[in-house]
Amino acid sequence: MAETLETDVLIIGSGVAGGIAALQLADAGIPVIVVTRTSQSQESASFYAQGGIIYRGENDSVDLLVQDIVNAGAGLTCKRMARILAEEGPRLVKQILIDRLQVPFDRNSDGSLMLSREGGHSVPRIIHAADATGKAIEQALIVTLEKHPNVSFMKGYTAVDLLTRSHHAINRLAVYEPPTCVGAYLFDQKKRQVIRCLAKQTIVATGGLGQIFLRTTNPLGARGDGIAMASRAGARIVNAEFIQFHPTALYQEKVPLFLISEAVRGAGARLVHADGEPFMHKYDPHWKDLAPRDVVSRAILQEMVEKDLPNVYLDLKSALSAEEIMTRFPNIYHYCLNAGIDITRELIPVVPAAHYSCGGIWTNEWGQTNIRNLYAVGEVACNGLHGANRLASTSLLEGVVWGDRAARHISREIGGVPAPSPSEILPWIDTGKEDPDPALINQDMNFIKQIMWNYVGPVRTTRRLDRALRELLHLEMEIEHFYRISRLTDSLIGLRNAVRTAIIVATAAWQNKQSMGCHCRE
Repeated sequence: MAETLETDVLIIGSGVAGGIAALQLADAGIPVIVVTRTSQSQESASFYAQGGIIYRGENDSVDLLVQDIVNAGAGLTCKRMARILAEEGPRLVKQILIDRLQVPFDRNSDGSLMLSREGGHSVPRIIHAADATGKAIEQALIVTLEKHPNVSFMKGYTAVDLLTRSHHAINRLAVYEPPTCVGAYLFDQKKRQVIRCLAKQTIVATGGLGQIFLRTTNPLGARGDGIAMASRAGARIVNAEFIQFHPTALYQEKVPLFLISEAVRGAGARLVHADGEPFMHKYDPHWKDLAPRDVVSRAILQEMVEKDLPNVYLDLKSALSAEEIMTRFPNIYHYCLNAGIDITRELIPVVPAAHYSCGGIWTNEWGQTNIRNLYAVGEVACNGLHGANRLASTSLLEGVVWGDRAARHISREIGGVPAPSPSEILPWIDTGKEDPDPALINQDMNFIKQIMWNYVGPVRTTRRLDRALRELLHLEMEIEHFYRISRLTDSLIGLRNAVRTAIIVATAAWQNKQSMGCHCRE
């Protein structure tokens, strides 16, 4: 029989949300297993987050931040969640990130935290660590977690499916009980075998789904794994149509996209054409280049379509001196320089790209899902904070706040949760007989990306969405057959999750006939 692990809490994902949950639980004396599909614990969307994290500005208030979040959310924000973030967030940034983890945020000459303003914010309230804030937070977090006696990392393991009594109990009468999560099947990539990890409480913190689109700023692992697994387990998924497309990803043919942070426009960069002519004033006369991301993304696409252009440009050189650019945006400067673009003297070619999923696994204010003993935190979750569109720099703070909230709730509840018994849960049954052909996996994955970009992209029509659903549903049948006859690999698991997540997003987009926030129906 395959190996079985048992733990108090299983956390799937090691980004800021999962990491903060692990830290707070471990500090409370609760043993935690953190699973990550890569060999590096810090590899996550959080690690690549260039923009900052909300703190508190001068002349700022809880009410003002709530209003900015609500305004960005296009009428769909849950104000209760926005207020939780605004009330608890700055305190947790101080307690956990600044005092406990000592994240090296940028400071002024007098030692005070340097505050900047980003699109949709009424006042400067964003703190940064140069242009690699997520990396700075994630590195400090992982170093602390890897030294913690109550935290065990499982690197190179891919979650296959969540274990629930309804689906995996040996006693079939369990199907009549309320849905209850008892852990997950985990695929050991080196040994190529699946183990059971049984847990009293499970937290899904798998991040986003940008890799189901042709153009994305997300890392390779952002395939929608968490949403797909939770959906198969019976979790409620909400607001899946609201995919935020970041307006400015560095564009070069046949090269992976690289995010050009919104902080660049916050510092004065303007969107222009090759001749230096700005255009955002035509689309949002008030905010112009600092308009919400969906407005800016659609404006760029409109300009590209009207003028038959492969991209537009960002002009940072007219706003900041070369020294200021290299100091404030060192990573962007060096990345672009390696790509042959000196942003202190040249325009930066950019295009929109899938960036952030505002929807996800439904949770309450404590990160609980509709499945007992299953929590979701971070980008994979949806408690209504972002509504139909996310305000800049709320994502890292959301991970901190709800990572902490889930940990606090679990700490209170776990004493009354019985440990699941290995004798009650089905072991993994391997039906795969042959190694999957990587060419077939790549072809299917590219097909999903093309369908989603062309038919479920920044601008959607009924005809495009109809086509997307027909093709995706047919493709899923083929992939499920392929999955059942093949030996598992990480990429095969990801393909299965990607097509399921793509169908969830396309279905939600088809059902919502009203344009709102980052969901645009023509």
